Amino acid sequence: MDSDTTRDPLALVAGYRLRLQREQTTIRDRYLASGDAPRLLRERCCLIDQVLCDLWQGLDLPSSLALLAVGGYGRGELYPASDVDLLLLLPATPDAVLIKKLEQAVTLFYDIGLEVAPSVRTVDECSHEAAGDLTIQTALLEARLLTGSEELFGEFAAELEKVLDPHAFFEAKRSEQEERHRRYDDTPYSLEPNCKEGPGGLRDLHTILWIASAAGYGTTWHELAQYGFLTQEEEAQLQRCLVFLQQLRTQLHVHVGRREDRLLFDYQTALAEQLGYQATATRRASELLMQRYYRTAKEVTQINTILLVNIGTAISPQLQQPPRPINANFQNSNDFLDVVDEDVFQRDPAAILEAFLLMQKLPALQGMTARTLRALWHARTRIDSAFRADPGNRARFLEILQQPRGVLHEIRRMNQFGILGRYLPNFGKIVGQMQHDLFHVYTVDQHMLRVLRNLRRFLADEFAHEYPLCSELMGDFQRPWVLYIAALFHDIAKGRGGDHSRLGAVDAARFCNDHGLAAEDSELICWLVEQHLLMSTVAQKQDIGDPEVVGAFAATVKDERHLTALYLFTVADIRGTSPKVWNSWKGQLLEQLFRGTCRSLLAGGEVPVRQGLIEERQQEALRLLRYFALPDAVHERLWKQLDTVYFLRHSAEEIAWHTRALHYRPVVEQAVIKARMNPQGEGLEVMIYAPDQPDLFARLVGFFCRAGYTIVDAKIHTTRHGYALDSFMLLNVGDLGSDRAMISYIEHELQGCLNHGRPPEAPGNGRISRQVKHFPIHPLVTIEPDEKGAHYVLSVSAADRPGLLYAIAMTLAAHGANLHTAKISTLGERVEDTFLIGGGDLGMTASRIKLETELLERLKV
Repeated sequence: MDSDTTRDPLALVAGYRLRLQREQTTIRDRYLASGDAPRLLRERCCLIDQVLCDLWQGLDLPSSLALLAVGGYGRGELYPASDVDLLLLLPATPDAVLIKKLEQAVTLFYDIGLEVAPSVRTVDECSHEAAGDLTIQTALLEARLLTGSEELFGEFAAELEKVLDPHAFFEAKRSEQEERHRRYDDTPYSLEPNCKEGPGGLRDLHTILWIASAAGYGTTWHELAQYGFLTQEEEAQLQRCLVFLQQLRTQLHVHVGRREDRLLFDYQTALAEQLGYQATATRRASELLMQRYYRTAKEVTQINTILLVNIGTAISPQLQQPPRPINANFQNSNDFLDVVDEDVFQRDPAAILEAFLLMQKLPALQGMTARTLRALWHARTRIDSAFRADPGNRARFLEILQQPRGVLHEIRRMNQFGILGRYLPNFGKIVGQMQHDLFHVYTVDQHMLRVLRNLRRFLADEFAHEYPLCSELMGDFQRPWVLYIAALFHDIAKGRGGDHSRLGAVDAARFCNDHGLAAEDSELICWLVEQHLLMSTVAQKQDIGDPEVVGAFAATVKDERHLTALYLFTVADIRGTSPKVWNSWKGQLLEQLFRGTCRSLLAGGEVPVRQGLIEERQQEALRLLRYFALPDAVHERLWKQLDTVYFLRHSAEEIAWHTRALHYRPVVEQAVIKARMNPQGEGLEVMIYAPDQPDLFARLVGFFCRAGYTIVDAKIHTTRHGYALDSFMLLNVGDLGSDRAMISYIEHELQGCLNHGRPPEAPGNGRISRQVKHFPIHPLVTIEPDEKGAHYVLSVSAADRPGLLYAIAMTLAAHGANLHTAKISTLGERVEDTFLIGGGDLGMTASRIKLETELLERLKV
């Protein structure tokens, strides 16, 4: 080393810092030009190796010490923003002088610009700490000598080998992986997956190599193949998966400029473009990138599963009971389904589906052996057009869906190992496909399997308390497997362009015809696929208190079997989109529509006479009022001011509640506010009775939003004598604690807000979600006359954000539009709201166009 540089510490630091910056820039530029991530990882390691070795030689440190690379750096994978994990290995406990020199060395590493993660230990300390700490044990397992005493490094390696117990290490690493997967909901299909730690990410590959290394089976995939744990095809596939994940993580670090392993919405579009993905007419570039990621992660989990079983068996051989024959192709090996030889599926491809069927029929089987899983995976390509056309295979596939147990588990297993996508080619096309529609949080294939899961849960006793009506209906539903087939096809045409429901129905019809289903079952399956959004749309966007709406819906479903099937499917579908989308209010609406349609079908599909329906509700409301010992004529003064529309839109129970609160004060100067717990589920119901005033709806919306509530339903009514009688259904979206505790607050504060005549107050500005920010949807606004031509139906679809409903309310007020009803539907990060409006100058086409234009402008994110 140059003596002048040695005497000038500042020049030493500056020189090395400049060298690092210059050479790392060269490496980065070379990567950007070639896209070769493995080369970048190697070159960064080589560069840091050289710099550290050069520095170490110039430090006044004893020759008995050693500098080791550990962790990812020891493995030879140094990503652009990864820490440089170092172990300064000592032969004995250092004295004060050596401690100071070591501190100076580490400081120097930092000063030249290295993000080091150093540790200083003796060999004995390494041995002792590794024995009790799995993380340290793993990091040291990948240690390599950079410079210093080879003798000390050899001593260290020998001690580590003594500490390592391959069986205990395997069990600990397997448990660690299971816990890590649980942190990510046991799925690689997260919207924003972690490409390092998530299931199917780089860490799953590292885990296999750590276990193999601890057991002495090698440190590379090629060595594992030589030991017989991998085939050449599997080795090549793993290398492809590894290179893709390395490239993705490298590009992520380069793009973000710091350590980041989450594929956040903020980065997905840019990463896709940088990696060469191009948008199509129906799919974003980011969706194509993420599909490649999900499919890669799926392949990693497949091979990880197989290798863990194989290596675990090699490390800890179990006493093997003689296998018990099941049939000519399969045997029971320690309660695991095992092939009689590795060529079973090649020799008899029909055995592929038979394997899953046996898992369902033989409850004693706990799973499949590793060689069975591997043979299945390798045999997936035997599923071709001839296989799919074989009557026996078609019968077996149907039989899998018709079994009383194991349907979901085996369909999931078929999907995991690529069997399902081969048997249903169009299903294979949507595996790993993400739709950024702001309310589906799973890939298309995972969503459809979650719908299947929900349908199966309707039959399980342990979930009957969650879905009482669904469980009752499903228990009586003949041939429930038709619903499972509909689940596999209802979104199968996503991403093709056009109406995915109709395209999916075409696929379903072909499947039913090929599999010889009865005409009745085929018709129901295809109808469900094509109409699977119908019930949700009617319940959430139309006035289901209107007998004509219910009558029209009944005419579409035609009979009770179609109605029951659609109701069960709709609940399963909505609950399978996202944990945020379902709530008790949606469940209440769907159940109300289901029961109302049942009554309509029992009446022969005839729409009830309005007057007869009103009289029925009034009589029921009066019956309820008698429980409170009120006079028989208690209702008269209020009801004289209410018209037909009021009695059609409100249930008998709501009419009784309003009457009890207002019967003695039909004319008031101060607003009357009453709130109560929703009698049929979660949330609050709030009634407002006050002299009508401008901007009333906007005032109410602003207040409820500031109070931390979202409006899911609003019934706006003006009495004959000019009073507003409005009802709102609210759900708690803030951290407010008990809804019951908020009742007195709402009644007192809202009354003060309305009585003092303050102008509408806008809700606070909250944060727009990152998903909305990076995957915006174009808002849609339509204004069309209703069927009677008396009012207009305003439909709004837009990305959700704080204050959205308030902006709509203020725009309507500015145009003098009167609001009659509001159906507020939030689907994840998207809203689809429907309003019945009238008044102002809405009768003029130019005015409606102006209102649409202004709403579109206000709805832009």
